[in-house]
Amino acid sequence: MDRLALVALAKQAMDKAYVPYSNFKVGSALLDRNGQVHLGCNVENAAYGPTNCAERTALFRAIADGAAPRSFQAIAVIGDTPTPITPCGVCRQVLIELCPPDMPVYMANVRGDIQETTVAELLPGAFTMKDLNGGK
Repeated sequence: MDRLALVALAKQAMDKAYVPYSNFKVGSALLDRNGQVHLGCNVENAAYGPTNCAERTALFRAIADGAAPRSFQAIAVIGDTPTPITPCGVCRQVLIELCPPDMPVYMANVRGDIQETTVAELLPGAFTMKDLNGGK
């Protein structure tokens, strides 16, 4: 699946976001190694802390659907922003945990701008499982 198709699916997910407080909709589409796409949108809560971002929704949904960690091929995220939207710090940490470091991340906005990076480039010096296991 090419990046434009994945971004288009992320846009469909964005339209389903539950954002009664911020009105800031974000969508995500995660492609696994079997070609299945797992969609995510942000879901807000009045207490703010329980709010979940689109990227994490897609990742957690994929794991719940049976996809193996680090089996993903690409993720797209989109928002109504002046420049392509980037994942927040918490999402970057979850991406580094569950995705291959060289996996493409397509960041887009509704105006059609797309920027590509990788999971590792999003979070240099990431804290990972190796840090917990003494470098193993």
